[in-house]
Amino acid sequence: MPDRRAVIQGMLGLGVAAGTRVLLPGMAWGCERLRDAQGDGSVGGSGLLEALPGKWPLIRRTRRPPNFETPLSYFNDWLTPNRAFYVRYHGAVIPEIDGREWRLRIGGPSVQRPVEFTRDELRRDFEWVEVVAVNQCSGNRRGLFEPRVPGVQWGYGAMGNARWQGVRLGDLLRRAGLAKSAVEVVFQGADSPVLPGTPDFVKSLPLPKALHEDTLVALEMNGEPLPHWHGAPARLVVPGWTATYWMKHLAAIEVVAQPCDSFWMQTAYRIPKGAFPAGERFDSQDTGVTSPITEILINSVITNLEDGAHFSFGQQIEVKGIAWDGGHGIREVAVSLDEGRSWRPAELEPDRGRYAFRPWVYRFTPGTKGGHSLWAKATSRSGETQGPTLIANPAGFHHNRVQRLGIVVG
Repeated sequence: MPDRRAVIQGMLGLGVAAGTRVLLPGMAWGCERLRDAQGDGSVGGSGLLEALPGKWPLIRRTRRPPNFETPLSYFNDWLTPNRAFYVRYHGAVIPEIDGREWRLRIGGPSVQRPVEFTRDELRRDFEWVEVVAVNQCSGNRRGLFEPRVPGVQWGYGAMGNARWQGVRLGDLLRRAGLAKSAVEVVFQGADSPVLPGTPDFVKSLPLPKALHEDTLVALEMNGEPLPHWHGAPARLVVPGWTATYWMKHLAAIEVVAQPCDSFWMQTAYRIPKGAFPAGERFDSQDTGVTSPITEILINSVITNLEDGAHFSFGQQIEVKGIAWDGGHGIREVAVSLDEGRSWRPAELEPDRGRYAFRPWVYRFTPGTKGGHSLWAKATSRSGETQGPTLIANPAGFHHNRVQRLGIVVG
């Protein structure tokens, strides 16, 4: 594949640099800084809320590159507001691109005719579609691993659920024409690292996933033009798979006949082979030891209660939460009041789509005073369910242990 910096320089030469600003996190932003009043920022980080330009205060995990987490309270609604949506970057040089001058290039050795599209051409010449999907960092809840593992120490909020609008990636690839040699589709974005020795963030998808009808090149998010911090003017949307594949500030796409050999495919974002429940496979990137992370695992979280919350004796307690998985859909959420010995079904709210958050609620009145432990777990329509223990892995991926939360009744 061509050198990524050459691709971006060529892209800028097409006029994308007109009106472009490059944001270098760590410089003066004029951010608002607040103490995290909810307490949910204390896990694995500073516990400070800080507002990036155009965002509401989020939990700051790192500033350069910018990694900011959504406070748990925003998940009481099934859609996550754009201004509250978490922010994740690997590189700290993040250009603001003039969408009027932006071009998306599709080429590579396994296409029959390289093509290039403007934003207006994507809207005019291809079917406009929408998918509701959870975007979740592979390392969500990494800060809850014990013993600690390296990486951004996320709590519960390195995720969000949005309506993504755009065009099918498969339609663009078919317009370019796919050769029989095609194995993977490689994606390059306009953001980049500060230091020249840092690996460029280059990712790929297996051809079947790239051609899936739900895999999009998105230009809008929750009915608005894609915000800067979420990949404007266009990003990849890969419903059901973790966010490492959701390339932001999309600049170039290549179809190749061999596995992508970037650091972010062959070294990073990999899990011990066979350690987790079988999901969608990425066979061309598999080895005998590790596999690339792909599907989001079944998960749930309580959104309206804090650990250690106090209630009056005789008071009815409402427990609200969300559940989600990699696209099979949620069959059941259950709550235990006796540390997993017995489970009671929660009430599921309407299904907003196979890739979306599924809100749920459980109401009960404790019969005794003192401490009580609430456990919550989800089960998918495929039968996958959350387990009581963490699955150890070096990078702290796929944290989906049954949640435990304590309350006090007095």
